[in-house]
Amino acid sequence: MDVVFSAVDALNVEVDLLAVGITGDGAADLSRTLGTFGQDIANYLKDRKFEAKGGASLLVPTFGRAKAKQLVIVGLGDRGTNDRTLAGAKVGAIARGEKATTAALAFGALDGATARDVLELVPVGNYAYDPYLPEAQKRPALNTLTVLDNGEGAAIAGAAIAAGVRAAWQQKARDLVNAPPADVYPESLAAEARKLESIPHVTVEVWDIKRCEAEGLVGIVAVGQGSARPGVLIRVSYRPPNAKDHVALVGKGVTFDSGGLSLKPTDGMLTMRCDMGGAATALAATGAIAQLGLAVAVDTFLPCVENMPSGTSYKLGDILRYKNGVTVEVQNTDAEGRLILADALILASEVPGVSRVVDLATLTGAILVALGPDYTGLFTKDQGLADELTGAYAAANEAVWRLPLVDAYNRLIKGTWGQLKNTGGRNGGSITAGLFLGHFVKKDTRWAHLDIAGSAFYDGQVDPYVKGATGQSVRTLVNWVEKLGA
Repeated sequence: MDVVFSAVDALNVEVDLLAVGITGDGAADLSRTLGTFGQDIANYLKDRKFEAKGGASLLVPTFGRAKAKQLVIVGLGDRGTNDRTLAGAKVGAIARGEKATTAALAFGALDGATARDVLELVPVGNYAYDPYLPEAQKRPALNTLTVLDNGEGAAIAGAAIAAGVRAAWQQKARDLVNAPPADVYPESLAAEARKLESIPHVTVEVWDIKRCEAEGLVGIVAVGQGSARPGVLIRVSYRPPNAKDHVALVGKGVTFDSGGLSLKPTDGMLTMRCDMGGAATALAATGAIAQLGLAVAVDTFLPCVENMPSGTSYKLGDILRYKNGVTVEVQNTDAEGRLILADALILASEVPGVSRVVDLATLTGAILVALGPDYTGLFTKDQGLADELTGAYAAANEAVWRLPLVDAYNRLIKGTWGQLKNTGGRNGGSITAGLFLGHFVKKDTRWAHLDIAGSAFYDGQVDPYVKGATGQSVRTLVNWVEKLGA
């Protein structure tokens, strides 16, 4: 989506959709933007008891007094971050629904921060995954958004460019997660990762299954051995010459999860293409960080497998010995994500110079029980890192909640035949999963675990997201790294 700035009067802008943002009763905003016609619209809204809450909207007639084909009034609430982003997303969603390919935004004065908040959410609301729909059923995406800025476009052009980059990579994450598992599997995900090498200072390395075996990545080897498609370990490295810090990201890449021999029921398996949401999020965030040229080095590790049942599948009772010497007893082959993350966390926490490690995974159904679908679960014993990440989530207007890593609960994952077992039972399932991962992070490493099983994929529409992948946490991670490099 191209963003352009214009000082053209709102009534004279020739677009498919004109969106006018208002607060309160809207009279002042509408008069300023639409002149005398604005008062007529204000009366129209009053008759229909329209309330200008953040993201509220109403399509209204133009009565031939505007050159735009359609006019929508959008509530800006108190113009806070949440209200602005909801309003931007609503414009994107209405444009998609109305088949608008050009739109204009009249939200009043926008500074750089406000512009980025709004402009990166318009594509979020405008998103649809439709490559398999007949052409007649597709609704076109916005290709041009005109910001009516009273001549201030030059001052916020940089914010608009950054918003476009961030939004595009969030969309990339959504596309990867929404794609069917026949299209996205370990080797094809590696091919997507290799595309990042077109960005300056980025290199990509892919370890095939033989290399994984040679390097002792026992989780990737075990979980992936039931599939005809071999597992891989993907490493993306971004090394800007002006780096002020160095972080590592780890993303769970189970491109399809049948549960293995602990087979899921049909309903539980239907959306399991989303089980590589952590890998898609980490990859997209890395792409955005590199494209924006942020001053922080990043190493991203993506362990990628299919978890399938077959005569070669790993089995209940198998014991895995990891590179760091920890042995794990397999008690459920559907608790596979932590087994492959363990390999990647060992590698990530041993990278010289890395100050912080953050992993992302659609790891547990228990996180939905605890927090519902909208929240990401944050686990860390590092208060400073917790503050950094919660601040980054708030800046992206994404929901996160910190949960405890209770050392006493290590008793729930204590193995009989190995040091650990790969499931701690029903109670505290997200906590014990996080504790399990902690055994594979080098001592004294600043580490956080993000359980995105709820927030990465919605079973139905939840504004501003349509059903399917959300790409949440992409912009959050960019915020986090941006602040580290400031």
